[in-house]
Amino acid sequence: MRWEFEPGHTAAEFRCRHMMVTWVRGHIKDVHGWIEFDAGDPGAARAYAELDATALWTGEPDRDAHLKTADFLDVERYPKITFASTRVEVHSPHELRVWGDLTLRGVTRELCLETSYFGQWTTPYWDGDVDRGPMLRAGFAARTVIDRREFGVSWNSQLDRGGGVVGERVFIDLDVEALRKS
Repeated sequence: MRWEFEPGHTAAEFRCRHMMVTWVRGHIKDVHGWIEFDAGDPGAARAYAELDATALWTGEPDRDAHLKTADFLDVERYPKITFASTRVEVHSPHELRVWGDLTLRGVTRELCLETSYFGQWTTPYWDGDVDRGPMLRAGFAARTVIDRREFGVSWNSQLDRGGGVVGERVFIDLDVEALRKS
């Protein structure tokens, strides 16, 4: 079965250490993609996701602007972040490891998304004022950790007592609500 991401209820969140003492969190709501998934055969699943890096938001306009420069995501040259699955390991009917290629700043690296499948529900579906339902929905959540330097994101500034302004590890969470397309 092919499922399309429902953009209004799909998002990516990232977090990275700041000044060695806290987290900076950011979001990308403009996430599109699809999943080919059958609950009876989850090992055969495939997925593709595309995130609009130009739409990232951390709540601080100056920081957002800096993250979009060549110091970090270089969105002028690389406006999209993509993930394409290559294989799936099933750990239970609701817990999967989805391996695939993440492309960020033109660099592609394999990673694993620890993925939870929340099930399927038939629900109402409104498009503006028009009832298009009922619609079958499925829910997924995935998480991973990357080393930003592996993608060419190496900007940092050292602190007087050691450590850096920006942590090297970036924690990524993806929440997906997907619609069954006929």
